[in-house]
Amino acid sequence: MAQKKENNTMDEKNMSQAETTIKALPVAEPAVLGLIGLAVAALVLASTDLKITSSAKSLMIPWILFFGATAQFIAGTMEFRRNNVFGATVFSVYAMTMYSIALTLFITIFTGVTFDITHYAVGLIGILIFSLIATVASLMTNKVLFAILIAVDLSVGLLIPHYLYEMSSQPAGVFLLLTSVLSFYAAAAILINTMAGKSIVPLGKALWTPKK
Repeated sequence: MAQKKENNTMDEKNMSQAETTIKALPVAEPAVLGLIGLAVAALVLASTDLKITSSAKSLMIPWILFFGATAQFIAGTMEFRRNNVFGATVFSVYAMTMYSIALTLFITIFTGVTFDITHYAVGLIGILIFSLIATVASLMTNKVLFAILIAVDLSVGLLIPHYLYEMSSQPAGVFLLLTSVLSFYAAAAILINTMAGKSIVPLGKALWTPKK
């Protein structure tokens, strides 16, 4: 009986040590993946809104689905592991947005279902509200992330009247392109700075540091 109790104690100790080891494993910086995903998806969306590419919207779906949605979803999941509430929430919400866009395109293109596009605009209003909240929070990160959030706000804000009142989508395309450029820059900066172990490409200091 004493031997069995000792074995159980050893098993529990080994399990505890294994859990501690797993928790101690480092997690790579996921922001680069999320930002590249955002940059590529925004570039594809901008090219259509600015009429740079053909209007075959079905060809947008893979880029939105894998880069805009899946890459950001992976990044968001990893940010939760790193206890980064800002990155985890923003990447995850934008990933869900991209999944929704991809599914909406699929339904409208391949099913022939006719529905009121106002529902899509209402969804974008919800995303804009979240994005504005995230923009305020980004004041406590760095200048480049703040600029990206501003560009996203303007992109989404200009898409809403496009779907509600059939206004041109080109203004939104301009800010989607800006979102892409800024996201590529931020991804490059984080990747290079992380590999170098020091700040080489500037991101800018936080615009707001609340007093504790």
